[in-house]
Amino acid sequence: MLTIAYIGNGKSANRYHIPFSTKVEDIKIKKILSPEDQSPWDALPDVEYVKDINEIWDDSEVQLVVISTPPQSHYDLAREALINGKNALVEKPFSETSEQAKELFALAEEKGLFIQCYQNRRFDSDFLTVQKVIESGVLGEVFEMDMHFDYFRPEVPKSSDTFSPLDSFLYTHACHTVDQVIAYFGSPNKVNYDVRQLLGSGRMNDYFDLDLHYASNLKVSVKSSYFRMKERPSFVVYGTKGTFIKETKDRQEEHLKLFYMPDNKDFGVDLPEHYGTLYYMDELGQYHEEKVVSEVGDYSRIYQGIYESLINGKEKIVKDEETIRQIEILEEGIRQMGLNNQSS
Repeated sequence: MLTIAYIGNGKSANRYHIPFSTKVEDIKIKKILSPEDQSPWDALPDVEYVKDINEIWDDSEVQLVVISTPPQSHYDLAREALINGKNALVEKPFSETSEQAKELFALAEEKGLFIQCYQNRRFDSDFLTVQKVIESGVLGEVFEMDMHFDYFRPEVPKSSDTFSPLDSFLYTHACHTVDQVIAYFGSPNKVNYDVRQLLGSGRMNDYFDLDLHYASNLKVSVKSSYFRMKERPSFVVYGTKGTFIKETKDRQEEHLKLFYMPDNKDFGVDLPEHYGTLYYMDELGQYHEEKVVSEVGDYSRIYQGIYESLINGKEKIVKDEETIRQIEILEEGIRQMGLNNQSS
């Protein structure tokens, strides 16, 4: 049994964590830090809600704390957890700087503790489906992939008249997609950055376009904007023999926002109209166009992996060096944005 406590009782904990940790049979939630007297989220049965964080630090039964608070508090709370002898799972972005991340990993190693970033989107349906197609070999040698995570929410950047890296679009959204790239393809040899504040310097970062370059001329482009009324495809993969296009994103978040929970058998499952399309030439030079049934995404696989690491000593799903490299890329993107503002 793995006994855990949540620091934070908001949307992050109740929408993106608890529905998935409770799917794992041998995980028990013992405490949740909830400093507010009232919460819009229903209380969980047999869970103790506490207002004093020391009640979590002092509980010897709690083996893992999950930090699901706003990004500005991640580093401090993760460090406090380790100092108090607790293993930690930290929401993304893991920290603001790569130096902070290195410090946390070093502290965990010194104390013989586990700390990991919650990269649940490694288990998005669309991303898993893309991997299946690439590994089938039908595309031949893959040389280019475009990844898009678009919105049309102009009210979000328009409502902000300040800038902070942790609240930037790059930190809050590329933390998903850049991690997916690193998880599958490894650390890039080179990165080209186009990170913008479309509404002007000093406002929110609301656009990014990163090109991650690998050996064998592979380029992976990670793009996102708050001003895309018509979203671009979630994934487009180009190979020497064909192309795969996945128009729609993983549906787990869509269902969670409707309070349609993972205990439903069709939770997050693509319908035929969501399937990606594969275009390729076979060995005889014949053209094919066919739908690819989507893989099923499941964020509980992160919690299953953490259980295996802490209870059975298995390797971490999200490696320390992957988290550090991701944050280095996010840091550099913000730095490049600042340089571009100065030169314009």
